[in-house]
Amino acid sequence: MIPPIPTLQEYGLSPNFGFLPNVDPVARISSPYYEPWEKVADSLPELIRTKTVRGVIDALPMLSLYHLEGEGERRRAYVVLGFLTHAYVWAGDEPAECLPATISAPLLELSDHFEIPPVATYATVCLWNYHSLNPHQRKDLLSNLRTITTFTGTHDESWFYLISVAIEARGAASIPIMLRAIAAARENDADTVIRALTMFADHITDLGELLDRMDEGCHPNVFYFQIRPFLAGSKNMEDSGLPRGVSYEDRAGNRSWQKYSGGSNAQSSLIQTFDIILGVEHRQTGERKNPSAEQLQGTAPPAQNNFIQNMRSYMPGSHRRFLEHLTTVANIKDYANAHADNLALTAAYNNALRALAHFRTIHVQMVTRYIILPSSAEKKRIAALAAASSTIGANNNNKQRLPQGMALDEPRQGLARDEASRKGLKGTGGTQLIPFLKQARDETTEPAIGEAPSLAPPSAAGVKRPQRVARPQRVARTPTDFARSCNVNEFEDLNPGFVGLAGAWSAADDAGGLCHS
Repeated sequence: MIPPIPTLQEYGLSPNFGFLPNVDPVARISSPYYEPWEKVADSLPELIRTKTVRGVIDALPMLSLYHLEGEGERRRAYVVLGFLTHAYVWAGDEPAECLPATISAPLLELSDHFEIPPVATYATVCLWNYHSLNPHQRKDLLSNLRTITTFTGTHDESWFYLISVAIEARGAASIPIMLRAIAAARENDADTVIRALTMFADHITDLGELLDRMDEGCHPNVFYFQIRPFLAGSKNMEDSGLPRGVSYEDRAGNRSWQKYSGGSNAQSSLIQTFDIILGVEHRQTGERKNPSAEQLQGTAPPAQNNFIQNMRSYMPGSHRRFLEHLTTVANIKDYANAHADNLALTAAYNNALRALAHFRTIHVQMVTRYIILPSSAEKKRIAALAAASSTIGANNNNKQRLPQGMALDEPRQGLARDEASRKGLKGTGGTQLIPFLKQARDETTEPAIGEAPSLAPPSAAGVKRPQRVARPQRVARTPTDFARSCNVNEFEDLNPGFVGLAGAWSAADDAGGLCHS
């Protein structure tokens, strides 16, 4: 029996918003009972900056989930507790191994409810952590979006999350289009499949344009040294001070050690939807394609034990089940192969693969700018400090000055410190970055029909690319001048001073001892 094609509604999804909620996420829990949580979330940037966040969280009362009204408030509670959890673990000179029961117990219960780990996932920081200035305007317009909660209070952190929100919103329309294409393939309606693939490729190209706007509002150094540390999980964090992971306590007083990946864009159900629809198969990093593998008829490739597959467990349960259902009906790859003599069909399929591969190329380039280059610069900084320290230590009367802008102090904590001593960089999900990303990109074009896989940008493959919009100029700033509005359509620095969640605060680039890997 042929399985039915999934409907979006049965998994709580929307043809207009995809994996985003049908209505904007709740910005604040309505009951005053939960004000202790919300007040800490409001003040999180200042508490982190002053290194007082752990003491404040330790003093929180144990709260029940009974007074939460509906799924929206339960999502908000999960978001708040996820942010508090990561702030507690990473906002010190050394990571905290044991979470207080006042945040871990309710978070564990919400984790069970949503079938998602008790950490700050992609859903925490992106899917359930935004609101629209005008609910009647499109959710893919960055000027219409704001974040609700952040670790740093910076414009950069808001922009980083909202780029993903806009991608989710703009990519939502692709899902019903390709579900109709699956139905058309069952009816041997090649024209409908071709039209759907053409629209699909154009949509993915639009998403690449959105992703490429990251540098408009998020500076690489701010991301690397201030934002990224808080997105780390507890898996593969032995070198960062979490050899056993993190200890969670439930309401009964039982403690258990857990190791979880941190927030990662690999936890986006939208991108995995694209892979499933096109029949893209991902393998373990470093594993080569098996040319003798049998092709499945009428289904997507079997799930393998790799990082991308593992990230499904970090998606809300309903999203994960949608992907599982979609896998059983995905047939576009097989249909295109079975009709390889239809040149328009194979061209449309190959162009869709190229568009998705080009999206991943943009991601690789972004990771290089935002992680690889700052890490390399930090290694050089540490080496220069070590050399200068050795010279000065040999002669206490030595008046030699360090290079301009470099202080003789301890190396930066956490991410930069740990990665400076490692051969390979890891993502917040705990996987080796560049080899993983490049392999995922290369695997995207492997199913191409009648030609060698190509990584050419979609413009060279015949996919229409939208006209680029002129980008606003970023305001020049010094390493110690980060004061920024959380309004994502503003680019002028504000006067420093903490003014709550949507306010701003200034801090040195190396302020705080943030641990990450």
